[in-house]
Amino acid sequence: MDIPLEFWNKLSEQILVISSLLGGFSISVIASMVVADWNTRLSNAILAFATVAACCFLVCVFAMTSVHLHTIEGYPFQIDESHFKTRRLIGATSFLLGIISLVAMLSLTGWVKSKKLGLLTTIIGITTFMFIAFIFS
Repeated sequence: MDIPLEFWNKLSEQILVISSLLGGFSISVIASMVVADWNTRLSNAILAFATVAACCFLVCVFAMTSVHLHTIEGYPFQIDESHFKTRRLIGATSFLLGIISLVAMLSLTGWVKSKKLGLLTTIIGITTFMFIAFIFS
C-alpha cells in the first residue's frame, strides 16, 4: 500500500465521527417529518433526501469502522488489499452521496415557508455544493 495504514486509521476515525453526527441529524429530520404528518410533494422530497442521506451515512459508518479496525496497530490478520480498497471506496462514495443528499434536503427546506426563502436556501445549497465539490476535487 502506498499510503501508510496509520493515515487510513486517522482518516477513517474522522469520517466515522462526521458520518455519525450527520446520520443522526438526518434521522432526526426523518422523525420530525413523520411526526408532523406532512403530505405534500415538497415534504415527500425532503423526506426522501433525508432518508437517502441517513442510509448513506449509515453505510459509511460501517465501511469506515471496517477500515478503522483493519488499520489498528497489531491487527492480527493479513489485510486483503482488494477488500480494503473496496471498503474505502464504499465508505467514501456513501459519504459523498450522503453529503449531496443532505445539501439537497437543506436546499429544499426554505420552500416550505415561502418562495423568497426557498430561493435563498436553494442558492445557499448550490453554493455549498460548489464549495464541497471544489474542496474534494
